[in-house]
Amino acid sequence: MRSLPSTATEAPVTSTPTPGLARFNTSSDSSDHALLAVLHEVCASPAWARKLLARRPYATADALFAAGDTATDELDDTELAEAMAGHPPIGRPKPGDPASAREQRGMAGASEELRAEMLELNLAYQDRFGHVFLICATGATGEQMRDALKERLAHTPERERAIARAELGKINRIRLTRLVTEDFVAENAEDAEDAADAENAKDSAS
Repeated sequence: MRSLPSTATEAPVTSTPTPGLARFNTSSDSSDHALLAVLHEVCASPAWARKLLARRPYATADALFAAGDTATDELDDTELAEAMAGHPPIGRPKPGDPASAREQRGMAGASEELRAEMLELNLAYQDRFGHVFLICATGATGEQMRDALKERLAHTPERERAIARAELGKINRIRLTRLVTEDFVAENAEDAEDAADAENAKDSAS
């Protein structure tokens, strides 16, 4: 039997301190709501985000990534379903979401025939397993994703859930890497705080 993919070995890692990691570690309680919004863009499970915040500070980015892997492994079925629901079907990235568009780049130049086949396979997969087909699509071609989907349709629900969890871990790790190395913590937290301030001002005026 083929072994399950690892959540920890197929995504970039770094042990170098970064501005994003420092900001992640030192975020105050008052800005944690903004940081939770940032983490939601990494993984749509609130439980996953809360686990990462609770285990701060992290000495290195590697330690943060390892904590992310552990948090993914600890998700119960309901929390895992929440996390998977945050991902669009392959071939249909969320409008205005650069992360999903970037990760699904392999489908960008796909033929109409391949797109139609992926749509049909995605629907068959969701009918069988009750959730979106989840794969770490970074660097994969459309044909590779299609072939993986076909293969995984034959799995039992239990095996497929384990594989989907492993793929989620890979995606989370890639997104966390970009967050801390490019200091998206600062950029996105500020955007979230600005949006919250605007919403509060609107409520006060009404």
